[in-house]
Amino acid sequence: MAPWTHSVGVIVGVDSRKFKGNFAGPAIFARSVAAYYPARMQFFLDSRLAADTLFLGDMLQSRVLLMNDARFPWLILVPRRPNLRELLDLAATERAILMEEIAQTSAALRDATQADKLNVAALGNMVPQLHIHVIARFAGDPAWPGPVWGRGQAAPYEAEAARRFGAEISRRLGFV
Repeated sequence: MAPWTHSVGVIVGVDSRKFKGNFAGPAIFARSVAAYYPARMQFFLDSRLAADTLFLGDMLQSRVLLMNDARFPWLILVPRRPNLRELLDLAATERAILMEEIAQTSAALRDATQADKLNVAALGNMVPQLHIHVIARFAGDPAWPGPVWGRGQAAPYEAEAARRFGAEISRRLGFV
């Protein structure tokens, strides 16, 4: 199995007490995703996302990736389900779980970077696979105050900087 594939299994639950940050909503529980997925369905990460990112870990529903562009601290969440293009392709329970994962990832990125602003977006014009961008922004960054897309060439992380930043985010998300 390729490293970016994932067999869909059972959701064991999301407990609001385990979320860091300002989560105040009700706990979300789902006993099984069998109602949503045929057995043994495979998740494949789009080749463009795989080429442009570094793997950090898997949350309950989403794969967390670090965009390999040191100019902007930038995470990408990809729900590990095949054939998703839009948020509305997720069942209501799955959307709620994804929103909590976005909040958790946003808090980890904000706390790790002390960002002035967070940008959260799901565009999909270039890569149709559903994915969510969570980007730390700073007054004076190379694209401020505009969007990061189409602003110059990506500046890949040096290996040690990627390892350090990835480890910090992974620690904050409970991957390590």
